[in-house]
Amino acid sequence: MDAEEKRIRHLELIQGIINRMAKNSFLLKGWSVVLVSALFALGAKDSTSHYVYLTYLPAIVFWGLDGYFLRQEKLFRNLYDSVRLMELSLVDFSMNTKEIEKTVDSWSKVVLSRTLISFHGIVLLAIIIVMILQFI
Repeated sequence: MDAEEKRIRHLELIQGIINRMAKNSFLLKGWSVVLVSALFALGAKDSTSHYVYLTYLPAIVFWGLDGYFLRQEKLFRNLYDSVRLMELSLVDFSMNTKEIEKTVDSWSKVVLSRTLISFHGIVLLAIIIVMILQFI
């Protein structure tokens, strides 16, 4: 295998990881909505507020996990760029993102990014609205 082919294979491996992280993020968003909706339905059926309080748990946990996967995706996108620009003789199939961590925001900044706040913040806002309507 020549050096250029090694680079292409390495980039394909990294791209596979990026795709998996994006898929995980998408699935988490779906599960978040499904679980919150199911807990709302249980609360409405039983006329109890305990289920509404319980909706905070999956909403917050999935928000944190979504931030984790988005950060990992960003790390591997930067690794992809690094390998893309790397000298051919240095391609070694490494998936280590330690050297790139400085180029990506921390998990807490990613969790509070505009994209995650716009989705998960709306889910939390819906929970709060349901709680308020339940007590009126």
